[in-house]
Amino acid sequence: MGNKKDFRSLTVGNHELSPETQMMGYGFDPKLSEGALKPPVFLTSTFVFESAEHGKDFFDLVGGRRELNPGESAGLVYSRFNNPDMEVLEDRLALWEKSELATVFSSGMAAIFTAIMAHMKPGEVLVYSQPIYGGTETLILNLMPKWGIKTVGFAANDSKAAIDEAFKKAQEMGPVGMALIETPANPTCGLVDIRYVRNWLEDCQDSDGERPPLAVDNTFLGPVWQKPLEHGADIVLYSLTKYVGGHSDLVAGAAAGPARWVKPMKQMRSAIGNHIDPHTCWMVMRSLETLKIRFERATENARTIAEFLHNHPKVDKVHYLGFLETGSPAHAVFTRQCLAPGSTFAFDLKGGEPEAFRFLNALEVVKLAVSLGGTETLICHPASTTHSGVPKDLRAKAGVNDALCRISVGIESAEDLIADLTQALDKV
Repeated sequence: MGNKKDFRSLTVGNHELSPETQMMGYGFDPKLSEGALKPPVFLTSTFVFESAEHGKDFFDLVGGRRELNPGESAGLVYSRFNNPDMEVLEDRLALWEKSELATVFSSGMAAIFTAIMAHMKPGEVLVYSQPIYGGTETLILNLMPKWGIKTVGFAANDSKAAIDEAFKKAQEMGPVGMALIETPANPTCGLVDIRYVRNWLEDCQDSDGERPPLAVDNTFLGPVWQKPLEHGADIVLYSLTKYVGGHSDLVAGAAAGPARWVKPMKQMRSAIGNHIDPHTCWMVMRSLETLKIRFERATENARTIAEFLHNHPKVDKVHYLGFLETGSPAHAVFTRQCLAPGSTFAFDLKGGEPEAFRFLNALEVVKLAVSLGGTETLICHPASTTHSGVPKDLRAKAGVNDALCRISVGIESAEDLIADLTQALDKV
């Protein structure tokens, strides 16, 4: 493997190359791997040192006891710390985000947990948006208090007054240690103004007297349709399982951003070992090559499906970003920080759980499963699955009701998907 300095720059002449072009070879030199076009899978737990002195130097770098010199790369030590597949993947993710650093984890939840634990201390307050992925909410409500971390939530897609109220309450409870937002929100597609939350953090201090970081879960739209770092985020978080992986065949997570915020997460990952194995890294790199074209096709299909559902007499409401009312606060946020509506959204059937279950059980082409962002179309009932661990009153407040279904539209024929949805709705 080699260093980024060894490869062609991000320009050809004066033309800047796009990320989707760079995904085909960025960060990998075939000459260092027997001319292989694609990076091999480096299935090794450890790496041989050239000398005892090199081993000592590498461990000083890995342990954070010294920094890299200009043009220097860290040596390979042990696959819990670094691995060629992991390093190439992290380079490519950082390129998508135009970030200083990226680091990958064994799951999206591992990335979120590490972000919180690397940057917060007992007694500090986490301000977060609701709804948020059910696993994240369960982590926040059930586990964070065990480490002395307090939490305050606010409603996504609500007025700025809700954010103001949450931060004022948090400051009364103790030092604010971090803000964590998911925008668009899972599953309702509620939006949070990234810049507005960042502005609040400028006036906060953590227990060390420093500005707390803003972490944004960008799984629904990124890295193609939303760039949180450009709007004030410090840490961008991903479940790579979803759109980036894109084939429903792997579990992984990531974080990207300035080294100031991501490096402590990388050091914690090395300490606790929640990294990705080399083969999974290789699979994510495979998927990055087709990320944009998959996302474009799925987004196109989603608009067709959303319009069909919007006009169906048995559907009460469609929570699709493409339907936001022009001139509304939510539409203003969408226009400012999103590039497209994406392909995952929710809709309310007329009725409740019985009607939702009859509809879901009648589907034949659309797969009844959790997760999202794959090539196939998936649908689920959040209140009884992904968000079932969230207290019912919080679900109701966030709009996750018993009639709500979440659909992740894939890349199949839109006509086939509509035919399946039609026959299933006929049975409600």
